[in-house]
Amino acid sequence: MTRVLPVPEGLVGERIDVALARMLGLSRARASALVDAGAVRVDARLVAKSHRLSLEESVEVDELTEDGRAAGGGDPGNPEVIVDIPILWEDDHIIVIDKPVGVAVHPSPGWTGPTVIGSLAASGHALATTGAAEREGVVHRLDVGTTGAMVLAKDAAAYSSLKRQFKERTVEKEYHAVVHGLLDPLAGTIDAPIDRHPSKDYKWAVVAGGRPSVTHYETLEAWPRASLVEVHLETGRTHQIRVHMAAMRHPCLGDVTYGADPTVAKDLGLTRQWLHARRLGFEHPATGARVEFESPYPDDLNRALERLRAGLSG
Repeated sequence: MTRVLPVPEGLVGERIDVALARMLGLSRARASALVDAGAVRVDARLVAKSHRLSLEESVEVDELTEDGRAAGGGDPGNPEVIVDIPILWEDDHIIVIDKPVGVAVHPSPGWTGPTVIGSLAASGHALATTGAAEREGVVHRLDVGTTGAMVLAKDAAAYSSLKRQFKERTVEKEYHAVVHGLLDPLAGTIDAPIDRHPSKDYKWAVVAGGRPSVTHYETLEAWPRASLVEVHLETGRTHQIRVHMAAMRHPCLGDVTYGADPTVAKDLGLTRQWLHARRLGFEHPATGARVEFESPYPDDLNRALERLRAGLSG
């Protein structure tokens, strides 16, 4: 099977192996292997990996399996599953997205749904080639079931700057969550180490000797069975908000993995955790100016919030 791919405007000037990795959602190593094997042609001619693409060219790729993936491409996710990724801001150095629900940030073993980097590549948005294979340009992540503001790097300098800012904890990460019950106190700090769950490897937990994890929260609204809280993270551990809230016996609504009541989620029409990356602030890698981006609540979270405010699940 041969697949013909036009060169997206955002990938003009990129090396063929870099562009191919983005267009098909492959690792760069796998894309390079396809070029080396003679399975890739540009305008019907074989090219070296160093060939840089122009807008009028087209790329032909052989060795695709019946489901459209490059043969032997490992497990890059499903490059055929492409979704629209709303853009909050884009310039030559960064791209800030409003991540939809049900989209992973990058390919990972076992994931066959859409990814942020695959969908951005398919629409011609070029990301930095810096970073681990299949995670190029990624400086932080949101869970598949979490929505909201997220930044990716488009060049090496931006990648280095953003990674440094996250490491030094100068990035403002504000989340909104709706949790079961009423937190006591209404505002406070959760300082509890997080590591893998001792018996369930798909979960994380507060564990003695785990990695330091600090979450600040403030209650914004409260109802008989739930509260809307604003959360600021000092650290960025996997599932941190979900784990810390569950440890306080106030799991995010809809988060059955961490102990949420499924009947409440059903009443509210929720099919995932009520957790949203509301605001993201950092120093722009190129200008040094402080920038801030805000993501509105998506429709499913808004509907659940409206029902709570109307007293329909109390």
